[in-house]
Amino acid sequence: KLQQIFIELTLHSEQEEYEREGVKWEHIDYFNNNVVCELIEKPNIGVLSILDDECIRPGDPSDMTFLHKMDQRCLKHEHYQSRADKQFHSDRTLPRNAFRVKHYAGTVTYCVDGFIDKNKDALHRDLSKAMYSCDHLLLKTFFIEGDPENTSLKRAPTAGSQFKVSVAELMKNLVSKNPNYIRCIKPNDKKKASMFDEALILHQARYLGLMENIRVRRAGYAFRQAYDTTLQRYKMLAGKTWPMWKGAPRQGVVEIFKELKIPKQEFACGRSKIFIRNPKTLFDLEDQRREALQRIATLIQAVYRGWVLRTKFLAMRWACNIFASNWKCVLQQRKFLKIRGAAVTFQSHYKGLVERRKFNAHMYRKRCEWSAHIIHKYYLGWRVRRDMRRQFKSVAGPVLVRAARRWLRRKFLLTLRDNLPTSSPTCQEWPPCSPLFRDASRLLRDLHHQWRCSLYRQRIEDNPKRKAVILEKLVASSTFSGKKACYMASVGKPFLGDSLRLADDKRWMATATATNDPLVVWSGHVMKIHRASGTAIQKSLAITSKAFLVLETKTLKATYRVSLLNLQAISCSTLRDNIVVFHVKAGSDEAGRKGDFIFQAPRVIELITKTKRVAQDIQRAAFTVNISNQTVVRVKEAQVQMNFKQATQQQDAPACKRAGNKIEVLV
Repeated sequence: KLQQIFIELTLHSEQEEYEREGVKWEHIDYFNNNVVCELIEKPNIGVLSILDDECIRPGDPSDMTFLHKMDQRCLKHEHYQSRADKQFHSDRTLPRNAFRVKHYAGTVTYCVDGFIDKNKDALHRDLSKAMYSCDHLLLKTFFIEGDPENTSLKRAPTAGSQFKVSVAELMKNLVSKNPNYIRCIKPNDKKKASMFDEALILHQARYLGLMENIRVRRAGYAFRQAYDTTLQRYKMLAGKTWPMWKGAPRQGVVEIFKELKIPKQEFACGRSKIFIRNPKTLFDLEDQRREALQRIATLIQAVYRGWVLRTKFLAMRWACNIFASNWKCVLQQRKFLKIRGAAVTFQSHYKGLVERRKFNAHMYRKRCEWSAHIIHKYYLGWRVRRDMRRQFKSVAGPVLVRAARRWLRRKFLLTLRDNLPTSSPTCQEWPPCSPLFRDASRLLRDLHHQWRCSLYRQRIEDNPKRKAVILEKLVASSTFSGKKACYMASVGKPFLGDSLRLADDKRWMATATATNDPLVVWSGHVMKIHRASGTAIQKSLAITSKAFLVLETKTLKATYRVSLLNLQAISCSTLRDNIVVFHVKAGSDEAGRKGDFIFQAPRVIELITKTKRVAQDIQRAAFTVNISNQTVVRVKEAQVQMNFKQATQQQDAPACKRAGNKIEVLV
């Protein structure tokens, strides 16, 4: 087995690698020892398997019965010899109680006497248990099979099976590693110095397979490595590959060897590896690489030291600048604080003088007013007492009542003045009042509301843009209120109009000049629905003061232009969809002959409202907007029924599908 793994890991793998890499190679024949390994350990027909079967066979097995069974199963094997074979029946060198195996280097004779007993040689379980029950820890490790917890009722393995398992584990361990072989040659059998038995040494060299290994190594290459690894290791040896090679790794390695002037017979290029024949070439490469690395390291050190010193210099210069600026800042700050302190002191004294004068004048005025008020109050009291002294008993009650009412009315009006609601016409708030002034409060509330409405109307009249927006909202309300499901969501949103900003786009200016449509009322990206199939394609739609234009999204070139004089009506559904139909007069132009236009617009309320206003202005007549779930669409000369239906499941966008003379739209 060891010889076989040596063959597989050295000779066989070496020649397979040369053939796999496409390197020119003269194949060397060698003996494959796998046949002998199968003769010894193959199940059912191997020597060890037959020996185990004979040991466990009922009856009276013996060594001769084992040899007889070997002759029955292995007699035809080319590497097995026995007296039972006619070819060796008269061979006196082969005893009758023995057999021969033709190994790699020669034949070996095996006497079967004692095979059965040695193979059955197993320690009794009671002895194993007794040894495991001792107190010595080392003995317990030797007799683990005596552990009562791990006791097995199976038959104990034979010596042959144990040997086979041990060899299999050894082979598994060797295959998983990268072994190195050291072959020891015995010079003589007498253990003497300076004595070489040539026949013995030749026999060992032939038996160990050294002749084939030497032939393979002499004919092959001493070193091989992948192209990318070789390129990364030796790329600093060539100017074209340093510091970075952008081509294939193989071409980079060839450039390195070409610049180093290495002869072509010293290396070979495989499919994925480079092969170097002479170790001296590899040693020269390593020496040159070591010198190149020293040069690179010196360069890196120089650059790094320069960077360190420059960084230190910049840091020192920065520190000096910071210190100088901070010191100048401290000096200027001290000077400023000194000047500011003097200014603040002077200013505070002057302001104190002025304020004291004002305060003294104010206090004098207050004292004068208080004195005049006291004098006037006492005068009024004296005059009232003088005038009312005779009539006090008859007229005092009504006078007090009138005075109380005047005071209550004044308090009501002052409270109402301080708690008036906002100037918004939609505000419904009003301050509460006493039941005594309920009618007056209602009248004042109506007057206040009329005043607020007049102010709101005046603000609208003063702002033409806002007036235009209110008028558009009024048109939208009269058209869609209570009819279109998505109308309420658009009430609070302002109309954008030219959302694509075509007025600032040079592409649109060229189109507008060609079609004479300078003023854009509404623009946006829409999905134009094909009349025949119901499929949608993205377009841009522009409503001008004269026509509506269907534009290409990227170039803004006009695909269709239809004058608003030829626009008969606009139709839409009552559902929450954004599909609109433009009904065009038949035969008006090329676009009109194709039929009506169906669009899926993002701001459908704004689109219909602005189109309706512009169409009314240009046609000078009332314009029709049909809001219904059923409408008729003209496709060339045919009439197609278009039905809007509510979908059972929620979907992101309406789905259009045409079947015959019907178009169904699921919303």
